[in-house]
Amino acid sequence: MVSLVEYELTGTDLGEVRFALSPMNELALSLRTWRDPGRYPLQLPWLHRTAAARAGLDAEMLLALTNDDLWTPDFLTPRPWSPLTRFDEELAALARTPLEVVRDDLAEVHPEPDARPAALAGGADRVLRRITRAIEGYWTACFEPWWARMRTVLEADIVLRGRTTARDGLAAMFADLSPGIRLVDDVVRVEIRSLGGFRRTTAGEGLTLTPSLFTRSATVPISAAEPPLILYGARGAGTLWESDRPAAPRALAGLVGEVRARLLLLLDSPASSTELAVRLGVTTSAVNQHLRAMHAAGLLTSARHGRSVLYLRSALGDDLLRAGS
Repeated sequence: MVSLVEYELTGTDLGEVRFALSPMNELALSLRTWRDPGRYPLQLPWLHRTAAARAGLDAEMLLALTNDDLWTPDFLTPRPWSPLTRFDEELAALARTPLEVVRDDLAEVHPEPDARPAALAGGADRVLRRITRAIEGYWTACFEPWWARMRTVLEADIVLRGRTTARDGLAAMFADLSPGIRLVDDVVRVEIRSLGGFRRTTAGEGLTLTPSLFTRSATVPISAAEPPLILYGARGAGTLWESDRPAAPRALAGLVGEVRARLLLLLDSPASSTELAVRLGVTTSAVNQHLRAMHAAGLLTSARHGRSVLYLRSALGDDLLRAGS
């Protein structure tokens, strides 16, 4: 069943639409891939690479944090405030979650007490401690080694959305996030697969938009009492685990070289030197040399986002690519 969640942007809140990243959100949403990996084909390489590490985790608890509808408790998907959010900060906040919130959110995910997973039995304080330990172990084993690579894709998405907003306006940016999201008369409408939706204002809180590698459509909090938040699928997720060696046009490769021609092909969306090195199968230092030269020649633009510099093909680069093709 499809329901509607509506966020009313009022007055100055139109200027309070912000982007942020959350390692904890990514970790919580990734638990869906454990329960139903077939729905997340882009993340199958990551599941294969982390299979041995997952074998040593508290799988009973981690699986209990989702249900058959792939819901997760709201306290595991906190609203982040910055694109620079750190996991250790979010883990400390998780450990301080009020116990009544833990009880209520877990009851939302598993409403039938008789069908509740055994890992969630007992007092909320004991359950929260076990959840915190399980989440920390999961991060260390399966996320920390890959997070820099994941974060690069997420930051590139935010830069792209910012440019869309500056060029085409807020409504165009929302329309491009997901087929189920649109902005109509200062109301953001989000279609979700759920038995019930809600409508609430963002007054005083603003609306946070968070890209994710582990959602295919828009995801919002279960409860209207939670701060306004929309998680959406990040662009570029399909490139995360692949080496990408596109064939460059022969004339263009003869003019600027094979690697630079392939970089021009790839940079139709923002990317960092680290991501590009993985996709092309070359060293980061080599990619950086090419990027600096191409930027100096006016073929690329660049923007700093957090700790990364993201590159994008310029109008001159577009013209050169078209001519070379």
